[in-house]
Amino acid sequence: MDGSLRSRGRLTEMDALRGIGALCVLIFHYSTRFHELFPQAAHVPFSFPGGNYRVLLFFTISGFAIFFTLDRIRTVADFVVNRFARLYPAYLVAMLLTLGIEYLAQATQLLVGPVAILANFTMLQGFAFMPEVDGAYWTLTVEIAFYFCMVAIWKFVGIRRLEPVLALWLAVRWLFWLWPDMPERIIMLLVLRYTPFFVIGMLAYRLWSGQRTLAQQAPYAALALLSIATMETWDVTIVGCVLMAAFLALIHGHLRFLSLRPLVWLGGISYSFYLIHQHVGFVVMLEFAKAGYSPWLGFAAAFAVALTLGTVINRLVERPAGEAIIAWWKRRRDARLAIASAATIQG
Repeated sequence: MDGSLRSRGRLTEMDALRGIGALCVLIFHYSTRFHELFPQAAHVPFSFPGGNYRVLLFFTISGFAIFFTLDRIRTVADFVVNRFARLYPAYLVAMLLTLGIEYLAQATQLLVGPVAILANFTMLQGFAFMPEVDGAYWTLTVEIAFYFCMVAIWKFVGIRRLEPVLALWLAVRWLFWLWPDMPERIIMLLVLRYTPFFVIGMLAYRLWSGQRTLAQQAPYAALALLSIATMETWDVTIVGCVLMAAFLALIHGHLRFLSLRPLVWLGGISYSFYLIHQHVGFVVMLEFAKAGYSPWLGFAAAFAVALTLGTVINRLVERPAGEAIIAWWKRRRDARLAIASAATIQG
């Protein structure tokens, strides 16, 4: 495969997949998860099980998308600032909004203690085994650990010969299988529970960018699927195969039918939408149930509130704050480089 695939530019299908994933997670939380947490409250008369499947899609997308950051950075500091700008401003605002709404509604079942709240300000609460302000935040611990692993590979190994490193990573995952008492923090830091799904995304990116051929990637793809099949249940193995097929179709342009404007738009705000949807939606549905309204009306209202707040956070916080932080960092970095260059010339 040559580099022509990369000339397509932005993959709107990827945004559509994000939008589909966000919708599926919301439906799972507002149906199955809501009923599990609040069995006494009126709820919609259906269940949407398997919420972990949708999360696996997000992890695969992250594996693909990580290179859009790695391709633009020069130093580890560049990477840290880029990820901070991308994740933290929206997270902070969503967390504060969630806390405020929970306290106003006196939703004691959803609230966490003050120490846990302080830990959540760091975004690292998962590594300290502290509860999240919103249950959806657990995936951020996985994402941060993945970023740590990727920047370590980029810094100390490089990504030109990435695939053998991915094979080694999968081998370490089998070590976790053989060593059930492996310390939890090692498992978390190396994202050993989800490694194959990130790997699927990375292999797909290398194909899409023209850096590898399908024949070159096939053995590593087989290793990823074998890792899933030997350590997970049959249904998760099927999900792994579906994700592999979906990303092959994606990079060859066979998912363009998904590029519907609503899905692409939802994919664009999916991070902020994901951050705000769960506990805030639960509060809305509980309040509608207390008032005696139909659970369908509560479901629709919760969706509308999550969509509105997600859009507002994306437009007023996530995008402008992220762009401002990155622009500040570039000015600071360029100024330091200019000073260093001037000093070298004078010397």
